[in-house]
Amino acid sequence: MPTDVAIHPLTAGRWADFEALFGPKGARDSCWCMYWRLTGSAFARNGNAGNRSAMRALADTGPAPGLLAYVERQAVGWIALAPRADTPRLTRSPVLKPVDDLDVWAITCLFVHRDWRGRHLMRRLIDAAIDHARRQGAAAVEAFPDWKGGKPPGTGWEQPYMGSMAAYRDAGFVEVARRKPHRPILRLTFDTEPA
Repeated sequence: MPTDVAIHPLTAGRWADFEALFGPKGARDSCWCMYWRLTGSAFARNGNAGNRSAMRALADTGPAPGLLAYVERQAVGWIALAPRADTPRLTRSPVLKPVDDLDVWAITCLFVHRDWRGRHLMRRLIDAAIDHARRQGAAAVEAFPDWKGGKPPGTGWEQPYMGSMAAYRDAGFVEVARRKPHRPILRLTFDTEPA
């Protein structure tokens, strides 16, 4: 595991780093990490350029739509997180819809550059996301790993783009619902105020 990992929110000033990490196709299938933030029709209508512009607008205006991991000033990893209210596709999903009315933030994507996979960056990003959500006033953070490593409906993504079950459990998440055998809802609830 690299010891010199720095993790920062995606802001307008870090857009070029995010764009370099994701490449011309937005990491995969022109997503630009907008899949859970848009309705299905809006996502399809946007295409690569529209999804890129939508994410750029989020980075420009805030709050930060996620966090970038850097090694030697190069962005090598990404984790998307936001209040559940900002992820309408999760809310509408019969499998991933809210469990209750707790003020929950959702981790919807983890992406590590292929040259840096297998170096425990996923766990570093999860820990940073927990800290970030807590400091933003979230009551809890949820995650939605596909524990079988299958593909979510209607996408070409290769799992585990939403993170691994083991990494979340190691970070203290517990299962709070499972409406489909392969898709648990994991949650980490905060008991105290942030420092």
